[in-house]
Amino acid sequence: MGQGTGNRALVIVDVQNDFCEDGSLAVAGGAEVAGRVSEHVAGKGDRYAAILATKDWHIEPGDHFGNPPDFVDTWPAHCYADSAGAEFHPNLNRAVAIDEVVSEVFKKGEYTASYSGFEGATEAGVSLADWLRQHGIEFLDVVGIATRGCVKATAISGVDEGFGVRVLEDLCADPAEPPDGTATAISEMTAKGIEVTTASVVG
Repeated sequence: MGQGTGNRALVIVDVQNDFCEDGSLAVAGGAEVAGRVSEHVAGKGDRYAAILATKDWHIEPGDHFGNPPDFVDTWPAHCYADSAGAEFHPNLNRAVAIDEVVSEVFKKGEYTASYSGFEGATEAGVSLADWLRQHGIEFLDVVGIATRGCVKATAISGVDEGFGVRVLEDLCADPAEPPDGTATAISEMTAKGIEVTTASVVG
């Protein structure tokens, strides 16, 4: 699906304390990305029909947590439901009150590994895909943490569900190791027809 001017939503993926500096699964630059996302929403949020967010929200996700983790299929414990680590990073409030501008939060991974925001649901049990269709959304801008992980998974799921998807790379954070990981993720996304660009393209 091409990138037209139809109804577009911003999807903020997993910008949570545990994925930023000092968190249990920290990604360098996560806190700064949180601030840049806030500034993007403050400056260009009116270009979007909706602003949505996803959260990792683990209760007992089985072998998703490893001791020790291999950082491929298993990870340090993170984003336990209702914990401080699962909350939005405070820098998301740097330029806007994020809870006031986000229409819905889609929580994922209570009892299993979960990477794509499309695996999540609202408190009322509505999936991301269903919510977008109910609100006439055709296009998505995806931002957040981490590029090679939940951002990529969410973006690819969006294409698979029939949406036109852009990833705003300058509003994403990604681990430094392995060093080719970010480039590989971008290649995988572009191969699926996802446009990987920057926030400057937004209106």
